[in-house]
Amino acid sequence: MKSTKLFTAIFAISLLAGAVVSHAAPVSGTVTDKTTGKPAAGDTVELLDVQAAMGAVAHGTTNAQGHYTLSTPGAGPYLIRVTHQGAPYFIAAPQGPGPGDVSVFDVAQKVQGVFIEADIMEMETDPGGQLTVSERWLVHNTSTPPTTQWSKRSFEIVLPDGAQITDTQAQRPSGLPTQLTLDPDGPKGHYAFNFPIQPDDGDKETQFQVSYTLPYSNSKLDFKSVVTLPADDVAVIMPKSMSLTGSDFKPVNSDPGVLTFLAKNATPGKPLAFTVSGTGSLPREQQGGQGAQGDNGQPAAAPTSQPGGGIGVPINTPNPLTKYTWWILGGLAILLIAAAAFLLRKPAGAVAYAPVQGAAPGQPAAVYASTPANRNAAMLSVLKDEMFEIESERIAGTLSSHEYAEQKAALEIVLKRALKKKQ
Repeated sequence: MKSTKLFTAIFAISLLAGAVVSHAAPVSGTVTDKTTGKPAAGDTVELLDVQAAMGAVAHGTTNAQGHYTLSTPGAGPYLIRVTHQGAPYFIAAPQGPGPGDVSVFDVAQKVQGVFIEADIMEMETDPGGQLTVSERWLVHNTSTPPTTQWSKRSFEIVLPDGAQITDTQAQRPSGLPTQLTLDPDGPKGHYAFNFPIQPDDGDKETQFQVSYTLPYSNSKLDFKSVVTLPADDVAVIMPKSMSLTGSDFKPVNSDPGVLTFLAKNATPGKPLAFTVSGTGSLPREQQGGQGAQGDNGQPAAAPTSQPGGGIGVPINTPNPLTKYTWWILGGLAILLIAAAAFLLRKPAGAVAYAPVQGAAPGQPAAVYASTPANRNAAMLSVLKDEMFEIESERIAGTLSSHEYAEQKAALEIVLKRALKKKQ
C-alpha cells in the first residue's frame, strides 16, 4: 500500500519535472534586526547552491539600510544565508520578482526565556537485545527583546551511562533538520550542542534529537533522566509489552498500541529516577492489508488519522507531540518552496500534470495546470502530503527507521534527478 502511494507521488513529480526551464536573475532584499527593530547593516549575505553541496556562489554585504543585491550564476534552487553577529540565518531565495527579505536576531550566550517544553523518550528493544532510545527536546526561546542564544554550549544534555550515540540532529524554527556531532561537555555522559536557539517563530520552536542504544541485560535498566533547563514535561513512550516504574512518572491515557508515562515540571540538575523492563517494538504500519501484531501476538493498534497519533497525547497537559508533527511540516517548507519554484518555472501556457487530491488510492489522476501558480500549488501538494505522511508515521512509531530512511531517500533521489533536467 505504502509503496504504491510512494510510486504515485514519484510518478507525478517526474512528470512535472519535465517542465523545467532555467533562467538567472538578480536577488535582492532587506535584512532586518528583529532585536532592535532596525536594518542590519554590514552583515555578510551569501547565495548557496542547493545542488552544489550548499556551496556559496555569490557574496555581498548589507548597506546602511540593510539592503543587499546578489547576482545568480544560473537557475536555482538557492538559499540565502545572512551571518549576523556570527550566527547564520537562512531563507529560500525567491524565484521571481519578490524580495528576499531576511529577519535576524542579536546573539547572546545566555538569554532569559529559554526552556524545554517537552523531553520525549521513545524506547524499544532491537533484535540484538539492546534498548534503543530516540530522545527529542522541544526548546522554546521566548526572550524579550527576541535574542538568539548561541555558543559552543547552546544546549546541554545528559545521556545515561553506557549510551552509544547513533544519530544527532537539530532543527531551527521553520528550518530543516541538520546533522550534527555532539561535543563532550564535562563529566561522562554530558554533551553540548553548538547550535543556535533562535526565538520562536509563532508556535514553532527549536528541536534537538539524539538516538542512542544502551546495554539491556536481563531486559531491565535503571534510568536517571536529567534536564539542564526547566522542563514542562518529560515523557517516556514504549510498547505495551514493556513497563516503567518510578514515583516521578505517572501513566496517562494514550493510544492503545503504546504506553505513555509523564513527569511534570522537571527541575534542572535533579535526576528523575525510573526503571524500564520487558522487551518489544513500537507499533509499525500494517502491511498488505494484514493487521500488524504486537509482541503479545494480538493485533497492534492501527495508526490514527491525527498527526502524531501513534504516540498518544496526555489529557489535560500540553500537547508537544502533535505540535511537533506540524512543526516538522513547517520545517520542510524551505526545501519544498525552493524545489517547487525551480521545477515549475515554465513559459505561460505550458502544460503540466499533477495528481488530484481525492483520487482513488494508487491511481495517478491528472489535472491540466496551465499557469505557474497552479503548477506550483500542485507540486507543493504532492511533496508536502507525501513528506508529511512519512514524517508523521515516523514520529508516531508506525514507520520503522529502515522504512522511513528508504522512503525518504526515494523521494530525495527523484527530486535530485528532476533538478538536473534543465531544458
